Amino acid sequence: MFRLQSISLVQFRNYVQQQFSFTERIVGICGINGTGKTNLLDAIYYLSFTRSYFSRPDSQNVHHGLMGMRIEGNYELNDEPQQLVCILRENNRKELVLNEEAYKKFSDHIGKLPCVMIAPDDVVLITGGSEERRTFIDTLLSQINKEYLLQLIDYNRILQQRNSLLKQSAETGQTDEALLQVLNSQLSKKGNDIFEERNSFLIDFLPLTASIYERIAGKDDGLTLRYESQLLNGDFEKLLESSRPKDLVLQRTTTGIHRDEILFFMGNTTFKTEASQGQRKSLLFALKLAEWQVLKDKKGFTPILLLDDVFEKLDEQRMFQLLNWVCTESDGQVFITDTHSERLKMQLEGIDVRFQMIELKELGVRS
Repeated sequence: MFRLQSISLVQFRNYVQQQFSFTERIVGICGINGTGKTNLLDAIYYLSFTRSYFSRPDSQNVHHGLMGMRIEGNYELNDEPQQLVCILRENNRKELVLNEEAYKKFSDHIGKLPCVMIAPDDVVLITGGSEERRTFIDTLLSQINKEYLLQLIDYNRILQQRNSLLKQSAETGQTDEALLQVLNSQLSKKGNDIFEERNSFLIDFLPLTASIYERIAGKDDGLTLRYESQLLNGDFEKLLESSRPKDLVLQRTTTGIHRDEILFFMGNTTFKTEASQGQRKSLLFALKLAEWQVLKDKKGFTPILLLDDVFEKLDEQRMFQLLNWVCTESDGQVFITDTHSERLKMQLEGIDVRFQMIELKELGVRS
């Protein structure tokens, strides 16, 4: 069993100093916009990933006009207490301490206290570019396979070196052939390992996502999902060699796993061009809940689920299916925000679960 029992925020976003205790497995957080609902969920996410969910630099997470911040979470994991403290010093130096032992590398923490967050802007995962979907898959795989995260870090470092060499070659008109060959070899080795891991993982993950979509939507809507990679049909090192003229002109590496894509279709049409807002939201939930399910299976306990403003653009049936599943058919801790406390209470009472309500006010908190 995995529970966040309390969290303490000092100078994080709109909170100068605030502590929250969580007494039930299902926690509703209500308040008008601007009272800090999303910031509270982001603080929980921060403790799992050592960064904001919203890709903000650390300096922007500090309360306006102040310097430094501190987040402390007290957890219970398989009957063992876990205390995690994250501190951003006034000089922007960040520290992460688990059970009074400081991490030397933050990457060692990823996956230890897992959570999954769903927020309104996440629909870009469906409608946006391929980078959004690669990041989603990479974040998930990094939580269940530490070696994958290290390979990805190495790949991106080598990719930057190769791109710098291509730019230098374009500027000088000369190419360091020996260095290019070394970088090609290193990049292809790391890239092949990442590709094999992604391909193996997605064979099961994509059908799982489709089945969850059908459960939320009540029908399959002709949905199909497909992994697309240049490495499915070619040797990486040979692809790098054949794309060399194009790479030199564009001054960047145009071949590799950094171009991978997850494609969604509705029948024979691209999903994002045909799908309604409700269908897009259903696919978003399906992807995130598939992530939640995979983490549960791999970790042996259920990750924390953070649902930020999920009621918008979902009809009653889809909302009931979603809440019934995550709140009653799982032992995981769930945090749900909404601007309307009565709506949230009614939904939670409708699925007959014990829950805690926290109402955020502009000048305080009522629990």
